Amino acid sequence: MSIYRNAVWFVKGLQEYTKSGYEVAARHFNPSDLEVTLSGRSFVITGANSGIGKAAAQEIANRGGTVHLVCRSRERAEAAREEIIQQSNNQEVHVHIVDMSSPKQVWEFAIGFTQKHSINVLVNNAGCMVNQRELTEDGLEKNFATNTLGTYIMTTALIPALKQSPDPRVVTVSSGGMLVQKLNVEDLQFEKGSFDGTMAYAQNKRQQVTLTERWAQQHKEIHFSSMHPGWADTPAVRSSMPDFHAKMKGRLRSEAQGADTITWLCASHAATKQPSGAFYQDRKAVNTHLPLASTRASAAEEERLLTQLDTLALKFKPST
Repeated sequence: MSIYRNAVWFVKGLQEYTKSGYEVAARHFNPSDLEVTLSGRSFVITGANSGIGKAAAQEIANRGGTVHLVCRSRERAEAAREEIIQQSNNQEVHVHIVDMSSPKQVWEFAIGFTQKHSINVLVNNAGCMVNQRELTEDGLEKNFATNTLGTYIMTTALIPALKQSPDPRVVTVSSGGMLVQKLNVEDLQFEKGSFDGTMAYAQNKRQQVTLTERWAQQHKEIHFSSMHPGWADTPAVRSSMPDFHAKMKGRLRSEAQGADTITWLCASHAATKQPSGAFYQDRKAVNTHLPLASTRASAAEEERLLTQLDTLALKFKPST
């Protein structure tokens, strides 16, 4: 079945996820959707110093939004901040240093942030694809710690503040790669069998889609979405998937094209008229499963994912 999934996914990707796929989809975009002013609205974007996270931050700043860049490297974050301010002429761009693979740091940031700032939109963009199994200082597998647990803690911790804001939204940057994965709650940190970083990443992205669906059911006041940016030419793709990048370089989307649906989900009024909890690609809700791929999880498996993440997250929550 995995051979079938991978083959169907790759053919789909060549048609839809490439630069030409974006150009075809963009013919149907409504240009007025992003003719918006975001002054007075606050956006928290993780992993925003490069790639599609930075591109989305730039588009939001261009429209007057207050942007909080949550990044691991101060040097790269400050450089991104200066560039965004220069291009947008918007001084409301702020840097916060957080390692998303450290659950304690994520908790501390989120708790501290809500004491000083308002938030209208959270963009869970930070991602990690380590190709060898690597543990963090906390003994967590690094891909899982960053992509799944970090996203879970950041969102969970900020939900109360989001509920206090007008038109609250959470956008999680997933990947079409999750289509080749069925949710696996038996081995969240890939302790069994051989380790494949690409498949670990895809499993994390499936987990993010599941979380988005469940959060939407639990918190009706907030518009939740996950999305696939397509295959974009970003530093992360170049470093984590060099062979793929070399083969596909001429067909990859620009960072701005990859970020377009993030910006649309964050900013447009049209987005919140679409279903909360859905998975979006090129400004449109799409299926979260390939045909005949047997990737659907049971409600019990989904509940077990949330229970395991909640137990893990609470282990690292600072005492009050």
